[in-house]
Amino acid sequence: MATFLYRLGRFAFRRRWLVTALWMAVLAAALTGAATLSKPTSDAFSIPGTPSQEAIDLLTERFPQASAGGASARMVFAAPAGRKLTEPEFRAVVSSAVAQLRQAPQVTSVSDPFTGGAVNEAGAVGFVQASYGVPAPEVTAASRDALTGVVDRARAGGLTVEVGGDVLQVQSENSLTEVIGVAVAAVVLVITFGSLVAAGLPLLTALLGIVISVCAITAATGFLTLSSTTPTLALMLGLAVAIDYALFIVSRYRNELAAGRDPEEAAGRAVGTAGSAVVFAGLTVVIALAALLVVGVPFLTQMGLAAAGTVTVAVIIALTLLPAMLGFAGRRITGGRQRGSQARPAFGVRWARLIARRPVAALLIGVVGLGVVAIPALDLHLGMPDDGTAAPASTQRKAYDLLAGGFGAGFNAPLTVVVDAGAGSAEAAAARAAGLIRGLDDVAAVTPPVVNAAGDTALLTVIPRSGPGDDATKDLVHAIRRHSGDVPGATVGVTGLTAINIDISAKLGDALLPYLAIVVGLAFALLTLVFRSLLVPLKATVGFLLSVAATFGAVVAVFQWGWAADLIGLEQTGPVISFLPIFLVGIVFGLAMDYQVFLVTRMREDFVQGADARQAVITGFGHGARVVTAAAIIMISVFAGFVLAPDPIVKSIGFALGIAVLFDAIVVRMTIVPAVMTLFGRAAWWLPAWLDRILPDVDVEGEKLRHLLDTPPASEGTTPAGKDTAPASEGTTPAGKDTAPASKDKATVYAGDGTAHASKNAAPAGQATAFTSGTETGESQALADEGGEPGHVAERVPV
Repeated sequence: MATFLYRLGRFAFRRRWLVTALWMAVLAAALTGAATLSKPTSDAFSIPGTPSQEAIDLLTERFPQASAGGASARMVFAAPAGRKLTEPEFRAVVSSAVAQLRQAPQVTSVSDPFTGGAVNEAGAVGFVQASYGVPAPEVTAASRDALTGVVDRARAGGLTVEVGGDVLQVQSENSLTEVIGVAVAAVVLVITFGSLVAAGLPLLTALLGIVISVCAITAATGFLTLSSTTPTLALMLGLAVAIDYALFIVSRYRNELAAGRDPEEAAGRAVGTAGSAVVFAGLTVVIALAALLVVGVPFLTQMGLAAAGTVTVAVIIALTLLPAMLGFAGRRITGGRQRGSQARPAFGVRWARLIARRPVAALLIGVVGLGVVAIPALDLHLGMPDDGTAAPASTQRKAYDLLAGGFGAGFNAPLTVVVDAGAGSAEAAAARAAGLIRGLDDVAAVTPPVVNAAGDTALLTVIPRSGPGDDATKDLVHAIRRHSGDVPGATVGVTGLTAINIDISAKLGDALLPYLAIVVGLAFALLTLVFRSLLVPLKATVGFLLSVAATFGAVVAVFQWGWAADLIGLEQTGPVISFLPIFLVGIVFGLAMDYQVFLVTRMREDFVQGADARQAVITGFGHGARVVTAAAIIMISVFAGFVLAPDPIVKSIGFALGIAVLFDAIVVRMTIVPAVMTLFGRAAWWLPAWLDRILPDVDVEGEKLRHLLDTPPASEGTTPAGKDTAPASEGTTPAGKDTAPASKDKATVYAGDGTAHASKNAAPAGQATAFTSGTETGESQALADEGGEPGHVAERVPV
């Protein structure tokens, strides 16, 4: 793979105009598709095979008009304090609103609160139910405008009026969060590279990839019903990984330039080495997200595939468009930073040495710290969003609160009971079912049955005393289902939004551990393949589990318990969004493997090349720590920006992903990993001989590629760099390399990698040039601090 990517990188660099033109064509196609094919998103959730879905299917068959799938709006009226809706003044306002709403486009029916018992006992709160002939995504702007116009006129009549239901869906607005994430990423990149050009390339390619991906998802809404969270998740994940992947490749490109290679060769090697790791890291994220298929939840599968597609685009752009952009930038990407040869060791080296001196203490601090943070995860409760979890300032949330205050908390959690009497009397069976249900705990009311035209099926509406997210409501749903066999000759099913959300939460909760097992098994297998070790994958897997557990704990503490909720603008606590833990497992797995590859692969490389195990940990960690830290800060910043979003779902996703990267990259990879690797010593790289023989060599970091390109052919007059012998003849270079002919002013040397170029000083008369491992100052040293190896230079020594 590394050889193929090396050739791809050189091709993209050389044919940069063609590659750029192709990506511009893709961008134009994506923009056109989004503009012409897009339709509104929908936040309706369902899971085939659940009891509530089975009841919906029966409802659709027996009550086709009542279950046509049309949108609905519930307009809630509240009289001023001490007044009643039944007063002539306010009664006229409500009746006028009902009449206007009946004339609105796409509206098929509107209830009358004064004849349908939709005013509470105090007479202060009432509601109107409006049904639409089309699903929520197909409700036109004219219909919504008509609805808001009715609301405005009723408010002008002196009433408090709010609207709930799925007609006015809350759409996420993330423009500010995106700007914050990109701004912080730009600052981190400038600090990391010391060059505006180098910092700008990852941002440019990442933004292009995001635009293409989000436009493609938007165009897909013309063919698929997607949730409003789908593009938001793809946006935050795609932006973070795209910047990181470009960061790794640009950093390696600068290192290759510092080693004395020409720009095209440097681009090829950067894509062949760092690009290989990018492919592996991206592949792990894609596999983890695509594996959501096994959960069997359609909306979750769509979200996973959309995010996986965004990551795929980020990888392809990093391997093709980025080297093309490097071709336009040339050597300007190196900036002007210079450091002397006596500069103190980089922070990564100093940190690794500190950990290596006290590995047990570092390990205990990291593990115990994450363990303490994970404790709240024991109280994890899952739930699905409804109007009660909407932004507090939204009209949906205000309508929800008015109904709860006027009719009780359970009024927002109605349960639809479907009684299938078969060949018997549905009315008699429904009466028996209603009597049984009234005797259960937490039941506030049961409506009279509604029988279908065939007389074989009846509907009951059960109003609980507790709200939709309460455990008592969940217990009531399960109790009704347990007693469904107690009605002779009939079957009883429970559905409705509350029951559906309960079933979805249970389904996702049950799927969490099997999905986690799949991801952990995949992680162990992939890392065994990459690192050819058993202990390294075991360590990485345990570290991943620690990160996930600590993240769950932090999410529960903030979003369920309310700790530090004010700091992130969280005004409503409650159950954790049901799909968040599964998504978190998949995404954190991919990001954890990302950092694992870039850090530990370099340790393995140094160990294979002869360094002792402890020194390999220090030098390998030192090479990757700077870039991985910058990548982690960028990801944390991007995700943290979404914490400012008003939508609680987006806020929880942004917080969870940001804190997960913080735990995994900073605590696990930067502290626990070097500590454990130091304690393992040589045993870290042990692999049974039989397993070593059957495992394919994937060469993720391009070790074979470097060996192929850097090893000069055995010929008279040439010796590899680093040997204590001088070349027998001037101007000899490996076959296929650019030559720098020796003269009385210059001598040909190898830059520590087999690449020939002219040395800065020639040997004085009477001396020959021998190859040693002195470190070049200036640009080479500056870029070496970022994780690359400076080139070896020739020193004049008598021979």
